[in-house]
Amino acid sequence: MNRYLIILAILTLGACKSPEARYPVTQKSGSHISESIAKNQELLEKEMALIENVINQDSTREYQSSQDGFWYTYNKKSEDTSNTATPEFGDLVEFDYSISTLDDDVIYAEGEKATRTYAVDQEKLFSGLRQGLKLMKEGETVTFLFPSYKAYGYYGDKNKIGTNWPIKTEVTLNNITEKEEIQN
Repeated sequence: MNRYLIILAILTLGACKSPEARYPVTQKSGSHISESIAKNQELLEKEMALIENVINQDSTREYQSSQDGFWYTYNKKSEDTSNTATPEFGDLVEFDYSISTLDDDVIYAEGEKATRTYAVDQEKLFSGLRQGLKLMKEGETVTFLFPSYKAYGYYGDKNKIGTNWPIKTEVTLNNITEKEEIQN
């Protein structure tokens, strides 16, 4: 009986070993991230060259570079000096727009996407257009040139706009309703 107690005690003490960490069979380095960065930089350079080419070929207009990474030109600029309001967070804007490739192949004609009412920074809209609307005044028409990362990016719009397409968008801002007016 003593023998069985000794064996049981030895087995019990041997089973009380603390757990050891399990290590992965393979360890990956950051090479995937480096490759992704290089690929995205190459894509951006290619798109910037395409956009510069569009700007250089359009000698009748003066394009401006935005702080947000896209270019724009006024087709119709507000001459009304008292009209200084641009959309701000929460304002409701009504606008029409068309989308085309940089080669002017129409993707969505104006009217194909109905006149849109948009609460600034409170609804989904691709980032370039969201930022571009904030530069506009009521009654203006602006053409924007967006690199793909400011447009529909990697996923496209899952309809007519494919993966990583830089686009040209013509936008007419019809109306701005300020947040205070909406709340009253």
